[in-house]
Amino acid sequence: MKRLFSTLAVAGLFVAGTNTVSANVASAMVAVQETAPEATKGFTQVLKEMFITGGAGFMGIVLLCLILGLAVAIERIIYLNMATTNTTKLKQQVEDALASGGVEAAKEVCRNTKGPVASIYYQGLDRADESIDSAEKSVVAYGGVQMGQLEKNVSWLSLFIAIAPMLGFMGTVIGMIQAFQKISAVGNLSASLIAGDIQVALLTTVFGLITAIILQIFYNYIIAKIDSIVNDMEDSSISLIDMLVDHKK
Repeated sequence: MKRLFSTLAVAGLFVAGTNTVSANVASAMVAVQETAPEATKGFTQVLKEMFITGGAGFMGIVLLCLILGLAVAIERIIYLNMATTNTTKLKQQVEDALASGGVEAAKEVCRNTKGPVASIYYQGLDRADESIDSAEKSVVAYGGVQMGQLEKNVSWLSLFIAIAPMLGFMGTVIGMIQAFQKISAVGNLSASLIAGDIQVALLTTVFGLITAIILQIFYNYIIAKIDSIVNDMEDSSISLIDMLVDHKK
């Protein structure tokens, strides 16, 4: 009889232990399921939540700077890529046309070629009948016009690069002012009291710096592209004057 009671007691303890373990496992699974969405959040979702936490005021202005800056950068990149010309090939074509068909044939080659280099060639050839000095002055003057076209709207991009972090810092300062106002109103320093304001302040700075970094990369690429095209324009101008001098001999 005692053995039976002992066996039943052991079985009861075993069942109770199994139920406890099962309950713990179930609780753990529920906790994992509840935290799983947090762990599997994508970058876009996290960025969206940070943007909302930062506040629609300054964050919206910083986002507007990013959108407008990217619009200007993309427009300039497309324009500069279309303005890029194979100057070596164009020079050879103009030189061959000038030797075989004269100035009009060379001008026709320039008409059928896009880009500022071809336009400079055309302006120089258009003044070729007057004098070499006249052609050179025309090339220099039109080169300045083409440089203005290449640099169009780039100043706006530099403006967005400058004001984006400034807006972020302004949001940071405002957030810190609000935090200190809460401290002065309550009369004691509590981390939970000012944590939200400090987080908002830091998020505006982060987004402002990210915007400036992205636009700065595009800005440097555009400036390098402009410098490359301007160098081609200058080399082509010298080559054109040399070709006109040889043609008039």
